[in-house]
Amino acid sequence: MIKRTIDIVVSAPGLVLLAPLLALIAAAVKATSPGPALFRQERLGWQGRRFRIYKFRSMVRDADRLGGTLTVGGDVRITPFGRFLRRYKLDELPQLLNVLRGEMSLVGPRPEVPEYADMFPRSYERILQVKPGITHSATLFFRNEERLLSRAVDPRALYVERVMPYKMMLYVEEMRRQSMLRDVLTIIDTILRITRTVTMAELDSFADRLPRVVGPARVVANLGPSGVEREYVRERQVDAVVSLAMRRMETVA
Repeated sequence: MIKRTIDIVVSAPGLVLLAPLLALIAAAVKATSPGPALFRQERLGWQGRRFRIYKFRSMVRDADRLGGTLTVGGDVRITPFGRFLRRYKLDELPQLLNVLRGEMSLVGPRPEVPEYADMFPRSYERILQVKPGITHSATLFFRNEERLLSRAVDPRALYVERVMPYKMMLYVEEMRRQSMLRDVLTIIDTILRITRTVTMAELDSFADRLPRVVGPARVVANLGPSGVEREYVRERQVDAVVSLAMRRMETVA
């Protein structure tokens, strides 16, 4: 209840105070590329409820149809102005409306598209016990995710095998440690890190240290919209890691 109250107290005045900036960005999006100012996409929310997330459109119209839901750094679908918006996370500002509507919180696991969440149903069932958020410690850990994926030979395999499982582990580890102080510190940390530039050498080092939680590619190569991912062996290793994280939290609690 306290968390929801703070979400309302921050998001409602925030939308009012930021209205001139939001209007300016919306006008710039429409002026620099054909299409709507807002991008809407179906995501999974609390208890698996689906909702439409709002962002300023940073890519060409119908980008999902042109190249799927995964975005990498240097993606040709990203518009020049959209690249600026994504660099400073300004495209995320409309999600204050999702927060006000009760679909999201200021701090929480980032809402995933069903396509990827369906690969790990048992693990994601736990994560969906809390509302998704605009930012999270896992978001900060992978704040350069798009650039990281752009360095991979197979960005989708890297996301499924390493990035997404590690994110889920971080989400679960944070769930029972959640407090208003941690939320405030996460928001402050988010603002501070937006302006920091990471070198390519740092990205390569980060990728090398990132463990492969899911075993490779014999199945990952078959992933696609056909639904083959539901047959993926994915859950055994990932669920074991997430369960271990939960047991550690229970021990601490």
